[in-house]
Amino acid sequence: MAGTARLLGINHVALEVDDVDAALAFYGGVLAFELRGRIGDRMAFLDAGDQFIALSAPRTQPPDAARHFGLVVDDRDAVRRALEVADAEVLPGRGLSFRDPWGNHVQVVEYADIQFTKAPEVLRGMGADDLGKSESAQRELRDKGLAG
Repeated sequence: MAGTARLLGINHVALEVDDVDAALAFYGGVLAFELRGRIGDRMAFLDAGDQFIALSAPRTQPPDAARHFGLVVDDRDAVRRALEVADAEVLPGRGLSFRDPWGNHVQVVEYADIQFTKAPEVLRGMGADDLGKSESAQRELRDKGLAG
């Protein structure tokens, strides 16, 4: 559809847990992973290749408020415009998040701004070989030894 953003992949999944330390112990017993970072006892981020899983403990939010997934697109502004046309519920905050008509929380991130990267031949096959990376995303890739 003309004027819409291309869906390129999933960036992350956010799971709500009762206890971040217990969740880290559980997932650490099941999977080998690198801990990308942590925000006190509220959140932890597990690297999953060039994507991640966010574990968050509920605070004052209603149940399921932290659960969401992040989509990667080539043009976040096009998604925002399409959401406005669709009269969708755009959520406040930095970046772009919305609820679909069934209440699912979706975050939208732009390919240029994240470490998620596809091989050149895959981008070419998707018709997306014109996409580049921002300096901050390039730095993140270099820091992890993922830059070419």
